[in-house]
Amino acid sequence: MTQRGRPPKPSNLKVLEGNPGKRPLPEDEPNPKPVSPKPPTWLNTDAKKMWKRLEPELESMGLLTVVDGEAFAAACQSYGVWLECEKFFKKKNPETGQRYGRTYEYTNKAGATNITERPEVKIGQKALADFRAFCSEFGLTPASRTRLSTKSGDSEEDPMEQLLGG
Repeated sequence: MTQRGRPPKPSNLKVLEGNPGKRPLPEDEPNPKPVSPKPPTWLNTDAKKMWKRLEPELESMGLLTVVDGEAFAAACQSYGVWLECEKFFKKKNPETGQRYGRTYEYTNKAGATNITERPEVKIGQKALADFRAFCSEFGLTPASRTRLSTKSGDSEEDPMEQLLGG
């Protein structure tokens, strides 16, 4: 069965946004432990840095739980792959001493010289698009942040009361 329309938004994200639609929140929605998972060992270096930077914020907002680890790891790895591609363009080619850049020249069988885009350009673009999609899922895009509202103040209210009170 295919899903139509926008994907459903997590209830935690609706609560942070102030439940703008004023629709009742589901009462039987699964509620995984709000303990963030450990980063997987297979993440590349830049992905691990992204994990360490974003994980505390997502956990404090209740948007990262033990069951969200794989999606968050994929988001961080997408960022890491994009950054790897960007770093590649700045590296110097040992043969020419020039930076690799986003294009390269090659000579075809007919002897004509052509300039074409490096494969890393498409790989980086896809990884960045994936990362942006994951960020939207976790409420981390600039547009998502403008819709978020958190209650500030010194009163320490029960989180369950805040959730039920809306």
